[in-house]
Amino acid sequence: MIKGNKGEWSEIYALFKVLGDKQLFLGNKDIEKIEDLVYPIIKVLRTENKGNFEYSIKDNIILISGNEEVLKIPISDFKDKALLLLNAIKENKKRTFSVPEIEEFMESINCISLKASSSAKTDITIVVHDQRTNQQPTLGFSIKSQLGSPSTLLNAGKTTNFIYKITDHNFTEEEIKEINSISTRSKIKDRIAQIETKGGKFEFFKTERKIFSNNLVLIDSLLPQILSQIVFDFYSSKYSHLRDLVSSITEKNPVNFDTENEHKFYEYKIKRFLTDVALGMMPSRVWTGEYDATGGYLIVKDNGEVLCYHIYNRNQFEDYLLNNTKFETASSSRHSFGEIYKEKGQLYFKLNLQIRFKK
Repeated sequence: MIKGNKGEWSEIYALFKVLGDKQLFLGNKDIEKIEDLVYPIIKVLRTENKGNFEYSIKDNIILISGNEEVLKIPISDFKDKALLLLNAIKENKKRTFSVPEIEEFMESINCISLKASSSAKTDITIVVHDQRTNQQPTLGFSIKSQLGSPSTLLNAGKTTNFIYKITDHNFTEEEIKEINSISTRSKIKDRIAQIETKGGKFEFFKTERKIFSNNLVLIDSLLPQILSQIVFDFYSSKYSHLRDLVSSITEKNPVNFDTENEHKFYEYKIKRFLTDVALGMMPSRVWTGEYDATGGYLIVKDNGEVLCYHIYNRNQFEDYLLNNTKFETASSSRHSFGEIYKEKGQLYFKLNLQIRFKK
């Protein structure tokens, strides 16, 4: 019996849905279908433990393995099973669950696991026909589902801590203890406010891990400073959505860009950062700037629509990322941030970066 959570079952749903639709619909920044932009699908590639399989779309779906035609399945079967699976995912309240009728169909089409093989960097690979260029690009996608809990874009860790010096006030041991003991629901925001009330100022020092800092510098030499300001704004203001935080830093212009001609410096740089995170940059590993096989996202919407965002259509992909992500506070005890601490007579304060998709 195959068991999985809503996100995992969404991968199978996306496979059935795109085969049933026979085309990929592109999405805009608001996760709405762009009516006049579709890619007819030629075939879908999937790596299973048993080998590589190709679902070729003709009048039927033709399953090919090792260049041999294995079987033909009516397209209507994929449409029907997609609808059945969508309802099962939506109705199920358990963390993991099985869908026996779907499992039977999966076995009949040599789809024997919920997730694509772990050796594959993509959840699904699709060959489309691009009517504008008359080419047939192979596009790799990671599948993100709105049917379950929103997924993270950038996971928290000590690797994503930003360190700030506290200056302009000599805090006593008593004051430090008093501030660190604030345990309200918004304790980190309240600790920052208390430090500032007493005359303390925050000055970005460095990221906790050098690899993360160098990864950021590779994307843009000013990115560590820009992100440190945005992270600080998140913890000290009412904003959490990336779009709002970018608007806020644009107004402040802490790096003193020449904005006379209204260049969108901050938006451009943050979009590059989000895109690199989405397509492979991890804080703990050296980033070379090369995207892995995943060139984009397939979004499974609440209503069952599947929309495509790909680096192939870079503007839509970047707008989607900026408009649909937010910062959130991870566990301060697990990732060791949010307290005043002293090293060699200097006071410091760490803040953590975690980015999640909005619901």
